[in-house]
Amino acid sequence: MLQTTQLKCWQLDRVNDLYPTLTDDNYSLHYSLQPIMEIMQSDYEPRGRCSEECPPGFRKSVREGYHPCCYNCAPCSEGEISNHSDSELCNKCPENEWPNKAKNICIDKVIEYLSYEEDILVSFFSITSLIFATASLFILGLFFLFRSTPIVKANNRNLSFILLLSLILSFLSVFLFLGLPVNITCMLQQVTFGIPFTISASSILAKTIMVFIAFKATRPGSSCRKWVGVKLPNTVMLFCSFIQVMNCILWLSISSPFQEYDMDSYPGKIIIQCNEGSVIGFYFMLGYMGFLAAVSFVLAFMVRTLPDSFNEAKYITFSMLVFCSVWIAMIPAYLSTRGKYMVAVEIFAILTSSAGILLCMFSPKLYILIFKPELNTQKTMLGKRMLSM
Repeated sequence: MLQTTQLKCWQLDRVNDLYPTLTDDNYSLHYSLQPIMEIMQSDYEPRGRCSEECPPGFRKSVREGYHPCCYNCAPCSEGEISNHSDSELCNKCPENEWPNKAKNICIDKVIEYLSYEEDILVSFFSITSLIFATASLFILGLFFLFRSTPIVKANNRNLSFILLLSLILSFLSVFLFLGLPVNITCMLQQVTFGIPFTISASSILAKTIMVFIAFKATRPGSSCRKWVGVKLPNTVMLFCSFIQVMNCILWLSISSPFQEYDMDSYPGKIIIQCNEGSVIGFYFMLGYMGFLAAVSFVLAFMVRTLPDSFNEAKYITFSMLVFCSVWIAMIPAYLSTRGKYMVAVEIFAILTSSAGILLCMFSPKLYILIFKPELNTQKTMLGKRMLSM
């Protein structure tokens, strides 16, 4: 069956498709109604488009140069979803949510921090910290037990006690970096690490100065003899520690560390971490400790060849070399990481440098106390110009 219809005009568009336009000229279009009638009498639903529908997770994308019925399906951008077919636009997920793999629903972002339940690193750091803190406490107890012996009294035993106590606090400060960060732990973790560590470095510097003065005092007519005693090292230790304490007080008063939710560094994750607050306060703390360690290293290196039976200078040199190497390597690693890995880098640096000081400074004396007690005599010390205080 043929049907004739009067149309105003049919003309070609730019892609050779026919479409009617208004004109004064009349044209006749002959077409067959039979196929159309067959379709209408069947269950088939005619479709007026040339593209498949876009599933959830995709959106329509205009196909340049084609009719609007013809389009491409583009996946939703990062952080967006579409939850029904043929979406014109994708919807952005809330700040604390992220699309699932199919990008058709928003799900909660993963919370990330150094967790006691999920991270094996936490167990490793905790056990390591407790082992070295216990070892430091054992050495402190042993030194107190043998406090009247020459080897413990050598080069100011009080500084040795202070150094051991500060190392214990440094090892235990690691626990403030573990678990869920909150404002109070953020404020305490850097201070409880920075001040004890500075006391350690100040004590070592005071010991180094005493060795250096002892070296100079052996020369005939040296004016350094008047500085030999306990007042100078104690003053050096207190003054150097006081500077760091004041820095921490100003830091906490002006711009203290606080809990921070980082939602941008890693897609699909919320990183709970501590913001240092004042960057100047944080890097002054690290830089000041590095300065004390560098001065101790230089002075100890200058007098490392003293012929005394027990010259601490060589051990101070090794301990400060370990300290400086660890923290120099730590800074770029710290700056290039985020979240719990940044915290892990700092914890590793604290444990490694503290353990280096403990082993380098006290293992030789510990060896003599336990395995060579015959060397722990006044005669042995004085026989080779041992500095005893």
